[in-house]
Amino acid sequence: MRNPRIFVFLFPTLALLTFLTEIASAQIPTKGNVFFGYSYDNTAISQGDRGSLNGWDASLEGKFLPWIGLVTDIDGHYGSRSYPGFSANVAEHNFLFGPRVSVQVERFRPFAEFLIGGSHVSRSNGISDSNTSFANAVGGGLDYRVAGPLAIRGQLHWVTTRFYGATQNGVRFSTGVAVHF
Repeated sequence: MRNPRIFVFLFPTLALLTFLTEIASAQIPTKGNVFFGYSYDNTAISQGDRGSLNGWDASLEGKFLPWIGLVTDIDGHYGSRSYPGFSANVAEHNFLFGPRVSVQVERFRPFAEFLIGGSHVSRSNGISDSNTSFANAVGGGLDYRVAGPLAIRGQLHWVTTRFYGATQNGVRFSTGVAVHF
């Protein structure tokens, strides 16, 4: 005779696993896009050093509704800046996440988004320093579908960071290629 305690444990466990598998599969986005391109950043790292940095921007969007998605956006900007008494090579990276609202209108797909996360800057001129802060960005862009899943994107963000105990506001423009899936 079989042990009835095994069935009492096994049946609820299998039912729970089946239920959780169905919930997890429902959370996987069925559509989205990936973007990579050139990025220009104009911001101040500390008091009085506003300037331009050039770099890259990459993002991944998963759509949960036809017009709402979640975005992960990562960028890196590099250059040199002049400070009172010295010059330094600067590298700034942002790691941002948040919702994106978009609508498809024939070949065009305008979108708006609000992103939050972190930012890290490092400066080196023989002596190095770095700082990490909370960051947020608000902005949007436009995809133009060239062929099939391939689109050209332009996007503009107002980025706020808080390096070295002060608030910085800057503009980031990115352009590149998006692949929709």
